[in-house]
Parts: sequence; C-alpha cells; structure tokens
Amino acid sequence: MTRKAPEWARGMRALATLAIAPATLKGMTVRARPGPARQAFENALSVLPLPLRRIHPGLSDTQLFGGLDIAASLANGRMIRETGVADKQAALVMPMAERLQPRLAARLAQLLDTGAEHALVMLDEGADADERAPLTLRERLSFSVDLSEVKAGEAIARLPAPADLDAARDRVATVTTDPDHERQLVLLADRLGIESLRAPLLALDTARALAALDGEDRTTDTHIREAVTLVYPSRATQFPQQDTPEDTDEDRQTEPEAPDDAAETEDQGQTDLPEEMLIEAVRACLPDDLLARFARDDANRNDGHGSGAGSRRTGNRRGRPLSPRPGRPDGRSRIDVVATLRAAAPWQPLRRKARPKGPTLIIHPSDIRLQRFEDRSDRLVIFAVDASGSAAMARMAEAKGAVELLLAQAYAKRDQVALIAFRGQTSDVLLSPTRSLVQAKRQLAGLPGGGGTPLASGLQNAFELARHGMRRGFSPSVAFLTDGRANIALDGTPGREPARRDARIVARHLRLLGFPAVVIDTAARPGNEGIALADWLAADYLALPRADASRICAATDKALNG
Repeated sequence: MTRKAPEWARGMRALATLAIAPATLKGMTVRARPGPARQAFENALSVLPLPLRRIHPGLSDTQLFGGLDIAASLANGRMIRETGVADKQAALVMPMAERLQPRLAARLAQLLDTGAEHALVMLDEGADADERAPLTLRERLSFSVDLSEVKAGEAIARLPAPADLDAARDRVATVTTDPDHERQLVLLADRLGIESLRAPLLALDTARALAALDGEDRTTDTHIREAVTLVYPSRATQFPQQDTPEDTDEDRQTEPEAPDDAAETEDQGQTDLPEEMLIEAVRACLPDDLLARFARDDANRNDGHGSGAGSRRTGNRRGRPLSPRPGRPDGRSRIDVVATLRAAAPWQPLRRKARPKGPTLIIHPSDIRLQRFEDRSDRLVIFAVDASGSAAMARMAEAKGAVELLLAQAYAKRDQVALIAFRGQTSDVLLSPTRSLVQAKRQLAGLPGGGGTPLASGLQNAFELARHGMRRGFSPSVAFLTDGRANIALDGTPGREPARRDARIVARHLRLLGFPAVVIDTAARPGNEGIALADWLAADYLALPRADASRICAATDKALNG
C-alpha cells in the first residue's frame, strides 16, 4: 500500500485487521473532525467483535474501574459497589480524544497494559497541529489514520464478510512467523527512530492477523510489508537514510573467497525480505511534517503543572481550601466530613422519627459535601529586552540588573523563564522557557547591544512564546524593557512609521491574550513612545530613570502579580 492510495482504504484495512484480534492489537486512533467521513467510519466500527461503549474524556476513576457507591451505601445502610467500564469487555470509543487529561490517559494505559480484553478507538477531533490525542495512548494502539481530507463520496465501507472474519479469528492463534521477519521489524524500527519495542510487537501481531485473514498459516513478506505500513508511519521520528556503501575495485579484488557453505547461505538469504523494500513501503506513508510532529510530541511531554504563581484554578486535591460544595463522590474529590455532618445534623430528629430502628446517625446523599481547593498554575515570565543602539547608549547595565533580580525571584517561585532580545533587524529567543537561573543569567550577561530597534519582531516572538505557554498550561506574563522607539519594520526594512504601525498591530494581537504585562521605559528621558506601547498592550508603564535595579524589580513584580 502506497501513500497515493486513499487514506480511507488504509483505514478500512486497519479496521478489518483490528476486528480479527482487538484485544491483542489494542485499538486505533482516527483523526477527523465530525462529518460524513467520520460518521461512516464510526458506523463501520460495528464490525468489531466487542460491544461498543462510548466514554467521555472527563471519565472519573470510579466510573472507569468501579468502586464503593458512597451515596447509595449511606442511603441503604449497607455496602453497595458501583460497577465500572472496565468490568465488562468492550471496545471503548473515545470522542474528543485531544481533550483527554493525562490522569485519565494513564488510567486507560494501565487498563490496556493489564491484559484486559478491551480495545480503544480514539476519535481525535483536533483542529490545530498541537491538538492531538495523548502520546501515552497513541503508542499503545496499533494503528493511526487521518481522515481529515477524505470526502463524503469516498467514505464507503468495504470490509471482509463476517464469515471470513470469524474464520480469521479462529485461525490467528495458530499463525506462525519467521524469525528473520522479527529481526527485520526491529531493525526497521531502529532506522525510523522508533524507540519503543511495542511497535515491532504490534507489527508482528498485525502480520499474523493479515495472514489469518488471507487464510495462511504462516506470515509472508507481503504480510510483513503491509504490517509496517499500517503500524510504523505514525510512530516514526526520522526519515530512514539510504545506505550507500562505496566499494572500490581493489576491495572487490581482495574480497576473500566464499566458504564451502556459501551456496546454502545464499539460498537462505533469498527467503529474507529485502530491508530496502520495507523502508520504501514505510517512506511512502510517512507524513511530510514528520519532524514537526515529533517536536510537538516531545514538547507536550513537559506540560505545566500546579503550585506556581500563575492564574488561579479550582481543584480538589491541593491548594488553598475553599468552601465545600454539595456533590457526588467520583473518585477524584474528597469528602469533607465536618461539612457533611454539619449539613446532616439539623435533619436527624425528623429522620429518626421516620426510621426508629435505623442507625444513630442517618446521612442522605444530599448531605454529602466535597472538598475544594484553589491552586495556581505555573507562571511563564517572558523578558523581552531591547538591545538596540538607543537602549545600549542609555542605561542597559541597570536594565540587566533589574532583569537578574526578577530572574532570581522567578526561580524562587519555581516559575519558568524565557528571554527574548531584539536588535538589528530581527529578534531572537535567547532562552526558551526554563527554570535554569544560571543559564538565564549567562545569556543576559552576554547580551550584545547596538543596531536598530525591531520592536514589532520582539512583540511577535513574545506573542508566539506566550501562546505556546498557554497551550501547555502555563500562565504567561511579559516584561518589556525598551524605550519604545521602533525604527525597523517586521520585514526588516528601516523606517519609523512602518515600524510603529507593525508594532501597534502585533501589540494589539498580544493584548487579546489577556495576560499581565509591564513596559519598563529604559530611555534616559522617557517619552511618549513607551507610554503608547503600554497603551497598545493594556500593560502597566514604569520609567527606569531615577530608580535603581531593586526598586524597578519590586515594581515590576507587583505589576505582573496584579
């Protein structure tokens, strides 16, 4: 199967293979927005030999694994257990998989790893390239197909007959494989940059299922080739490189004679599937943005967590306690015992009259109160420093001192820090978001000065960093150290008017993100340019003259903390 073949046909082939051994192949990821093509694929899921059960990305632990039904137990005066999704064998269908939280992704991965007879079909509806189903689950599922470009007229389900699928399920357990095929699958995974051993194992199980579907008792080269095109493309992290050995005539002349058993070795080699054929088969299915996808997956492994100094968010495990709320225990929230007893106390006389032989303390489900806490997300502090000639001739050393103090405070609060410098014709991200204070101070100490003031470029870099941080769960805030006198436009051409116009446009886009910002005017004689920039950003404005580094640091920290 080549990349020119319709992705829909590839998805149908993967679904037919999954229908033969769903518990072994674990499931598949389908990336498609709601529409006729995805609906047709969902209708085709009925071919799976397991009952279909849709689950929600907000599924609780109790709903997944079952547990004590506290509300029912209190109401009936005896222990009542609530059954979970995992108690019954099923094919779990997860819509909006891109919204799946890491906690639930880990629970589902645990369910798949325990050998339970379940399969998982994730419906990834992400509209942006960064919105994808969790990598934790994608690497455990055999197949991944992208139906985003499939038209309604192409979405016609063509699957094997039910009798053929039943026969393949009975035969798959007896299908054998060639040890050379196993070795080739591992070597090919290494050349594609696939580190997990799950991929070769899933490819081998896929080849067995394909052989069973074809009525074979042993996997062939064709089955191996098709298996790698179904399993490996979504997992590859690099394009395979062609081996180009350079053998000279002298090397060929001095090549030792073949041993006596050379003929036997040659006969055995003819049964091996050429590795280059496998590589070309997988290469045809690799996406064009392979490296970009791998970079995004690698970045998503380090998402922002809580207990920082960023924006407030309500949780149920840690943080500052809030007033309890009525609710039903779901395995994630803790019961506030004192608040529950306080809610039940006024009703005890009436309840004892209604149940004379009941327990001394009668608690109804409506009395249960759950704990709440207010947590703070991690904050991302972005420093955008003007290193142009106008700022360098002013008091750049004092500006660096203020930034170093702010960096030390950010480190103490466990904030992430990023550093942008703009000078000449463009801006550079000198320091990507990090907690390394030493690295940040080193970059700041070596900050060069001179050149034009590409203010719009610095604003644009700050906008991209802030937006990326928000997607990772951080609360960004930006501190601009500049005199605001822009003279380089976004395209690198000089001119105050186009530079000012570009800076105003980018600043207003940055303003729409709604995070705290402060403009520190580093000019020796502050003018209207810094005030205008602060107005475009809806940011606080601070003038650096007649203020040392410690004072400006305190004022900036106050402005960013609101």
